[in-house]
Amino acid sequence: MKKKVLLLGVCSLLLCGCGKIPTLSNGDEAVVTFKDGEMISANDFYEEIKNSFGLDTLLNMIDTYIFETEFSDEIENANTYADAVIDQLITNYGSEEDLLAALQYSGYQTIDAYKAYVYIGYLQNIASQTYVSDNIKDEELEDYYENDVYPNMTISHILITPDVTEDMSEEETEEAEAEALEVAENIINELNEASDNGENISEVFANLAAEYSEDDDTKDDGGNLGEINIGSLSSDYDELIRAASSLEDGEYSTEVITTELGYHVILKTATGEKASYDDALEDMKEAITQDKLASDESLIIEAVRYYRDLYELDIVDSELDSQYGIYMNNLINSYENSSNN
Repeated sequence: MKKKVLLLGVCSLLLCGCGKIPTLSNGDEAVVTFKDGEMISANDFYEEIKNSFGLDTLLNMIDTYIFETEFSDEIENANTYADAVIDQLITNYGSEEDLLAALQYSGYQTIDAYKAYVYIGYLQNIASQTYVSDNIKDEELEDYYENDVYPNMTISHILITPDVTEDMSEEETEEAEAEALEVAENIINELNEASDNGENISEVFANLAAEYSEDDDTKDDGGNLGEINIGSLSSDYDELIRAASSLEDGEYSTEVITTELGYHVILKTATGEKASYDDALEDMKEAITQDKLASDESLIIEAVRYYRDLYELDIVDSELDSQYGIYMNNLINSYENSSNN
């Protein structure tokens, strides 16, 4: 096991930080001595801590060893991520001292202790994604390719944004949203009328975009978003892709599309080629993995258990092993109960 992991365990126990550390050849040697010759031995200390926070510390050391071994190529990324999180927190809190005070209130005695938590969390996330991705079935991929992989599409949109401010009441907010929705619905009505009259829909749509759209980047270009697909723009636009997939080239949406940005009316102008199954495979695996982890958090526990079993984890101390069994059962039950509610 890497030396830094062992040091982390010791530093997190000593409020004064890493200074003098007893060198122990057996568990009967002193960790603390008193003037009358009495002492607290390493064995005494071990027995005490294993019944308080010992299991948490042990599991952290176990997972750090396993994940650093299994995903050694991610160690640098994990450290970079953890450093970035700490730097951002220091900026947010104003100083290291203020951050430390906040962390101590949450149970972390040092900034490094919290950094280690972020670090192992990053590696755990990599482990979970790898486990889920490796266990995706072929039929899941085939179904995803059929229903959720789209060709590139050239789409234009008209965006109507509700005039909502933070100081509005709930009633005022609902009224502003209703007004914006009505504008979007009226735009569809105008497109319907133009279609009935045989007018050029692309020209009508472009004129309506210039008049009504609140997307300043596209309104003067007919609302043109260009050739896009899932992930091309922010996730807010993914719903536009899904809606456009059911339209023929030259057709517009006859229902208002709602996103976090507001209300949209779209026009599909061109459809490209759909990526081959093989070319889409990695993106499909990533998308399915993220969907599964977002909808079923118990997969994280399943992944952790898989890697611990892979490394033939055996907790020799029977008392800690019993604590571990109870802890894992409670964790699984809590996920099952939350998913059933």
